[in-house]
Amino acid sequence: MTTSQRGIDLIKHFEGLRLEAYQDSVGVWTIGYGHTENVYPGRVIDEYGADILLKDDLKRFEAGIDKLALSINQNQYDALVSFAFNLGLGNLSKSTLLKKVRVNPNDPTIADEFVKWIRAGGKVLPGLLTRRKAEAVLYFSQIA
Repeated sequence: MTTSQRGIDLIKHFEGLRLEAYQDSVGVWTIGYGHTENVYPGRVIDEYGADILLKDDLKRFEAGIDKLALSINQNQYDALVSFAFNLGLGNLSKSTLLKKVRVNPNDPTIADEFVKWIRAGGKVLPGLLTRRKAEAVLYFSQIA
């Protein structure tokens, strides 16, 4: 599977587009749509470059989700890619969210697991709560 346009749009919305390198809420140098590799102060890109970086980043997260061999639909896949993109594959792999997805991907309590991941640097961030809720909504959305 690959991330659908709906999943890409969700990630773009919550990551936001920044064409100049900046430090995120926990001090990680970031550019484009949440890209963090080889980013340094003063680095500048254009929107085309941001899209290329996002596509490359998505491949890594998609491969990580694919390795989990989950029996999930496109919306569930997109929500998990967004979650991993923001929090890392390591956090997903040790989460109760993933454990519940493995047991029953349609378990309604999975929505509660998304919203447990709303802290950065030990602080609750309202933007993360909004993102986790949007991921949970996408996860449980019917396939059009």
